[in-house]
Amino acid sequence: MEGCKSRLVSSSDLKKKSLATLHTAEPSIDDADRLASLIDTALERYSRFDDGCPSELGEAIRYVLLAPGKRLRPRLVLLASQACGGMMADALSAACAVEMVHTYSLVHDDLPAMDDDDLRRGRPTCHKVFGEAVAILVGDALLARAFEIVATDIKPANYATRCCAVLGQAAGATALVGGQASDLAGGVTSDDLPALESIHRRKTGALISASLELGGIVAGATAKQLDALKAYGQHLGLAFQITDDLLDVSGSQATVGKRLAKDASCGKATYPQLLGIEPSRRRATELVELACSELVIFGAAAKPLANLATFVRDRTR
Repeated sequence: MEGCKSRLVSSSDLKKKSLATLHTAEPSIDDADRLASLIDTALERYSRFDDGCPSELGEAIRYVLLAPGKRLRPRLVLLASQACGGMMADALSAACAVEMVHTYSLVHDDLPAMDDDDLRRGRPTCHKVFGEAVAILVGDALLARAFEIVATDIKPANYATRCCAVLGQAAGATALVGGQASDLAGGVTSDDLPALESIHRRKTGALISASLELGGIVAGATAKQLDALKAYGQHLGLAFQITDDLLDVSGSQATVGKRLAKDASCGKATYPQLLGIEPSRRRATELVELACSELVIFGAAAKPLANLATFVRDRTR
């Protein structure tokens, strides 16, 4: 795999796509769709590799990376940049890098040694289609590609350095990977809500918060703005996980796109189990309200972030 060198698409090429219609205080549904399309187009370009990449590996990378998804984390990068007065085009590379780290974590999380899932984003998981060895390598390649993109395409260089540090910390042993390890270890009792929240602040919330911080960094945000974005992300991350747990007990597998009721069958603690369904819904609403309260300093420019928080609370997939 040593020859698997990627062919980078420069951010200047991506900027040729006009983003003027997206730079509004409150995007409509159509604007959100165009934003998702912009992200998907950039991901497709960034997942092209030269002949050094074995064809099966390249196919598997595109299978997982370009699968239909919410694109929540890259959207947060772009909207955070916009809220801080930046241009979405300048944040697009960081947005793609975040989605690659997220996708790598899902591919590895689905492996038999981890959560052993056979359905993701409405399709068979990577290891079910390509085998466990290829799935492991896909995750490795996506993680490496994410940092290659950040280091190469984010300008100026000091912004790229800061983004690499934020993304690395969020993906590491004290955050995403640490949360995964604690989740696999189990041991959360039926009354230990702080322990459950600790897992999800790391496993889910850390990358969500980092997404917002990356968008702010690329836009040249102030320290006060970055603190507000991170606090918004911390509240939003827990709200996302509570909603995920609620969907696991009351959602439709066809809509959600992954196997449901698995946590209960594995004996894992969830918010509905610890709090009950209705209290969990109320807690998600409280967290969304707290998240939105952190956006006051941005004024109308943060309206899309507020709308996205509501989407997280009300989502059905």
